[in-house]
Amino acid sequence: MIRVHQLSRHYRMGSSIVRALDGVDLAIRGGEFVSITGASGSGKSTLMHLLGCLDRPTSGLYEFNGRLVHKLSDRQLAAIRNRTIGFVFQTFNLINRTSALDNVTVPLIYGRKGNTRAAAMEALRRVGLAERARHKPSELSGGERQRVAIARAIVNNPQIIFADEPTGNLDSRTGRQILEIFHTLHAAGVTIILVTHEMDVAVQAQRLIRMKDGKILEDRVVDDALRGEMEAADERFRLPQGAGVGSTPARSG
Repeated sequence: MIRVHQLSRHYRMGSSIVRALDGVDLAIRGGEFVSITGASGSGKSTLMHLLGCLDRPTSGLYEFNGRLVHKLSDRQLAAIRNRTIGFVFQTFNLINRTSALDNVTVPLIYGRKGNTRAAAMEALRRVGLAERARHKPSELSGGERQRVAIARAIVNNPQIIFADEPTGNLDSRTGRQILEIFHTLHAAGVTIILVTHEMDVAVQAQRLIRMKDGKILEDRVVDDALRGEMEAADERFRLPQGAGVGSTPARSG
């Protein structure tokens, strides 16, 4: 699904050049659950923005579903984002003056699709929030707002979801529920790329990519030994029973 070669993103700050991403090589297959982790400034969010077609690289090659992304127009990139990719952010990015249902319909409206409300209600049902469809974000808890954001991300049935610190603003119990939703989506065949600075969240994935100074420092399979080590150190985000790699995750409430 994704292949990048020597991907770089540089920014000019005064007389200096900041190498936010510095020659990354990476391949991600469809159906994988991948976490990207690292300290602030490691390049993980920059990589996500490039892979999600939200930004363009300074140099390098990016191939998405066989198409060379750096050769596409802004309109073509927008079409890919709308039809193929879903985004979930730490700050939810909801429209406060409208209901949860109307928030979820936004990608459908941009995509000029019909029967938007029925599709949006189905997406809310998938994240267990159909009964809160008429409520505005200010009337919802943090976990409920994140579930609305996930419903908005999946309403177009995307092939891939990018989640940037999706549990960062949530308490441990709510964060656990959000991670269960991602496991359920992954079990249904959706590719998940989760960006986090928390190792106990990162090991929820099948594969862990650790970054530092704009480069990939480590790319490894998450095995039971690594997961157990992290969970022993911090039990806040323990996997649902039976939700290990290759198994069917527990259903979210």
